[in-house]
Amino acid sequence: VQLQASGGGLVQAGGSLRLSCEPSGLTFRTFSDYAVGWFRQAPGKEREFVAGMSRSTRGISYADSVKGRFTISTDASKSAVSLQMSRLNPEDTALYFCAATARGPYNSVTKRKVDYPYWGQGTLVTVSS
Repeated sequence: VQLQASGGGLVQAGGSLRLSCEPSGLTFRTFSDYAVGWFRQAPGKEREFVAGMSRSTRGISYADSVKGRFTISTDASKSAVSLQMSRLNPEDTALYFCAATARGPYNSVTKRKVDYPYWGQGTLVTVSS
């Protein structure tokens, strides 16, 4: 495991959570020159793309299901990448994973799981109705 995801928990519908992803171990210390993506996997479903930031940080992309509710961001040193989640609903319940890649386009976001070689262990988000 090269990435550490945190911030998951139980929240009521309409509430907010902030997830954070940091490099872990010796593979890399910051996300400088890495694209970072957030994915989620609900029980019985495929892992799906949620949000991503390009290697340059100028490219940002969201799944249609979270546009306007989720925001991906990083700090100046790219030491961590956050996912601010607002207006959560029960359909957002899933195990959330962050992933990173040093490959691919510099200014756009890749949404394919296979393009990300580095993954975190996942953090569970549960939204109650």
